[in-house]
Amino acid sequence: MRNTARWAATLALTATAVCGPLTGTSLAAPASLYAPSALVLTVGHGESAALATPARAVTLTCAPTPSGSHPAAALACAELRGADGDFDALTGRGDVLCTKQYDPVVVTVDGVWQGKRVSYERTFANECVKSTHGTSLFAF
Repeated sequence: MRNTARWAATLALTATAVCGPLTGTSLAAPASLYAPSALVLTVGHGESAALATPARAVTLTCAPTPSGSHPAAALACAELRGADGDFDALTGRGDVLCTKQYDPVVVTVDGVWQGKRVSYERTFANECVKSTHGTSLFAF
């Protein structure tokens, strides 16, 4: 049941990020020359998304222009484009020292990247380690 609710919330947020809010006069999506790139990112405390309650969630739309509730949408889109949409290719910064305290933080990404459905989950040892991963995508 939890995964169904998560999927429904993700779908609703992605649809809103891609199409904008429905206003009652037109339900058709605007025509675009760009493949859709709209994501919902969540972060929660726990070892997996199935066990963690999301603490924060943001939307990120990268085409045709960066937008959404992500605090650094343009930087996050540039970072993701630089990695060709491969979340695993984003690397941690070596200039930040974090404690070895284990307080797991899980990040999820669901939506569409350049017209293809994506779903990603990664668990970090703690908030500091998450914040050093990449530069801006997971900084929300």
